[in-house]
Amino acid sequence: MSQRSALLLPSWRPGPVRDAVVGFLEAARDVAVVDRVAYFDNDGTLWCERPSYVQLDFFLDALRKRVEANPSSGERDEFAAVLSGDAAAIAGIGLERIALALAGLFDGLTPEEFASATRAFMATAKHNSLGRPLRSVTYQPMLELIDELRRREFTVGIVTGGGTEFVRAISDDLYRVPAELVVGTLIGYDFTRDEGDRPVIRRTSSILGAANEGATKVTNIQTQLGRRPILAAGNSGGDREMLEWALATDGPALALLINHDDAEREFQYTSKAQTLVETEPITDVGTRLGWTIVSMARDWDVVFPPESGS
Repeated sequence: MSQRSALLLPSWRPGPVRDAVVGFLEAARDVAVVDRVAYFDNDGTLWCERPSYVQLDFFLDALRKRVEANPSSGERDEFAAVLSGDAAAIAGIGLERIALALAGLFDGLTPEEFASATRAFMATAKHNSLGRPLRSVTYQPMLELIDELRRREFTVGIVTGGGTEFVRAISDDLYRVPAELVVGTLIGYDFTRDEGDRPVIRRTSSILGAANEGATKVTNIQTQLGRRPILAAGNSGGDREMLEWALATDGPALALLINHDDAEREFQYTSKAQTLVETEPITDVGTRLGWTIVSMARDWDVVFPPESGS
C-alpha cells in the first residue's frame, strides 16, 4: 500500500473491503466528472437506525408534547399503540396507517416551519440507548468516504426511505449534502394564500406515490435527480435495486452494503426493508451478486465520530 493510500479513509481497517473502496476511488479518476455520482441510503447506512429510526423518535417527541397539552389526543388507536409500544397493536394497525397518523401531527406547517422543528429536535435529542446526541450517531467511516468522494469531484446525494423533508432539514449540516440532492418518501402539499394574499404551501398527511424503497428508489433517482450513480451504498433489501443499478454501469462501479454485526459498539442484526417483502437476507443477496460487504466489527476502526468536547 502506498503512503498516500494509507492516508485515505483512516477509520477503515486494512483489508479486502478497504482495498475495494480505495481501488474504486482510484479507478474513478478515469470517469468523466459529470458521471462521478454517488448515492447513499441514510438510515442504517449513514447513521444509526436502532433501536428506532431517528425520524420516528422525532414524531414520538411531537406526539408526547401533543398529548401533554391535550391528553384525549392520545386515545386515537394509532397514537395509543405507539405510545404504549404494543408491538401486536402496531402490527395490527399497520405501519403505513401509523406513519400517516404521525405525519398528520405536522399538518398545515410550511416547509420552513417543519424544517425548524426538525432542527430544534436534533439540536437537543439523545439516542435512546447509546447516550450520545442524535446528531452524533452518524458513522465516522462513511463521513470520511463522503469527504473523499467530494474531494474527487463526485456529486454526492442521499436516497432514503425516510421522509424527504426531514432529511433535507439536516443533510447539509450532517453530511454537507444540499437539500436538492436528497430523495426520500414524499409528503403532499397544499397551495394556498395567507391573509395578505401571498402564496403559501402547507404540509398534508398524504404520501405522494410509493414509499421510497426498492425499485422506487431507482425510478425516483431518475425522475428527481436525473443522474445515475456509479457508487451506491445501503444496508437493507430496500436498497437492493439501487445497488444493482449502480453496479450495472459500464466502467468503475461500487455497490457497498453495510452489515450491522457489531453488538459491542453499535447493534447486531440483519437489516430489512420496511415496506417490502424480502425472501433472502440482504447479506446473502450481496454475497451472491458480488457487492462489497462492510463488516462494522471487522472493517471499521471506529463507528461514531468523537462527541463535541471529547
